[in-house]
Amino acid sequence: MLTTMPVPKLIIKLAIPTIISMLVTGLYNVADTFFVGKISKNDTAAVGLVFTVMALIQAVGFFCGQGSGTFLSRMLGAGEKKKAEEMAATGFVVAAILGIIIAIVGNRFAEPISYFLGADEESIDQTVHYLRIILIGSPFMTCQFVINNQLRFQGSAIYAMVGLFCGAVVNVGLDPLLMFGFHMGISGAAVATISAQFISFLVLLIGTTKGSNLRLHPKNIRFNLLYLKEIVNGGSASFLRQGLAAVATLLLNKVAGDLGDNTAIAAMTVVTKIIMMVGCAMIGFGQGFQPVCSFNYGAGLKSRVREGFWFCVKYGTIFLTVGATVLIVLANPIVMFMIDDSDVASIAIPALRWQALCLPFLAFSSMANMLLQSTGKGVKASIASSCRSGLCFIPLLYLLTYFMGIKGLEMTQACADFLAFIIAIPLAASELKEMKENEGE
Repeated sequence: MLTTMPVPKLIIKLAIPTIISMLVTGLYNVADTFFVGKISKNDTAAVGLVFTVMALIQAVGFFCGQGSGTFLSRMLGAGEKKKAEEMAATGFVVAAILGIIIAIVGNRFAEPISYFLGADEESIDQTVHYLRIILIGSPFMTCQFVINNQLRFQGSAIYAMVGLFCGAVVNVGLDPLLMFGFHMGISGAAVATISAQFISFLVLLIGTTKGSNLRLHPKNIRFNLLYLKEIVNGGSASFLRQGLAAVATLLLNKVAGDLGDNTAIAAMTVVTKIIMMVGCAMIGFGQGFQPVCSFNYGAGLKSRVREGFWFCVKYGTIFLTVGATVLIVLANPIVMFMIDDSDVASIAIPALRWQALCLPFLAFSSMANMLLQSTGKGVKASIASSCRSGLCFIPLLYLLTYFMGIKGLEMTQACADFLAFIIAIPLAASELKEMKENEGE
């Protein structure tokens, strides 16, 4: 199927479940923000602060999942099933070990971490409680992202979708029940989140035993240099992208706190979650392209890789343009739906419109990153992935807020998205040109 079905039809077939999967992932975070927003802006700020840690945990999961997934997909394309099985088991165990370390160290230093994240005396208690509970679910979170990615790269995106969907149902159902029914407040939101992660992990683990999917067996674990190097090579771009996103969120919260205490932090938290929902759909579309890209690249069918890339860029740009238009026009009611606080809304509404303005550029930059990552171009992929939340965002954050204050804070992400798009053009163009030349030879 991956090498014979028409590329547009194949990408759509694989993208539908991955889009749903990514929307579900976004829903985990948005649900907490929505329900916590009904309590107070301090609780909303606490969720925004801890999101930095959740982004780091997710980065570790995607590091192991993308690293092992791209390799095993290329091996399956080349007919090397044994190597694919060994990589699947190794990537899973590495993620489990890292998740356990994060849980232990994070709980041991929860309070100083909370202060470091930007909590003040008004929000420290909420932040520590929320953080401690979230960290308990760290091993399940990292492992479920690994299985999710490995299933996708085998072309079994439907199993990945079902696993995340089950978790989302649990999360959305438990949030109001625990927070308001059992009067657990923000702690209830955290318990709901880790319960959902555990359910997703179990369902995804069962998915590895179905059909022709690679089985995770202890006998296939190989801690050798080849597999560890491939995990780093294939996963470094994801880790940089999401790790820098965590750092960017940390710095954003600190700068926002300096400019407008918890009001600005809550505002940027709301905007981040809204944009995330649209961005998750775009990333899900691209993830339908990734197995097509890596499998066909491994099989030497590079014309299919190029066709898939331009197909995704074209329709991704159309989708994001429509989404951006909706967000710009309906910014006011969307923000007020998330949090009914006029002070928070006065910052969030213009920030949402600025970010929506540059959303269409994400189609090319996201697909360029996925192309480079899926074909094993680790260095270029790392550069492309680090621009939006690192190389471009962090300098702009301090530069724009220094000269423009709150207005600069509202504009930072939009400017970073545009610069990331400019940088991605030559990185992707060089690889596409090389593929075309090699194909001609």
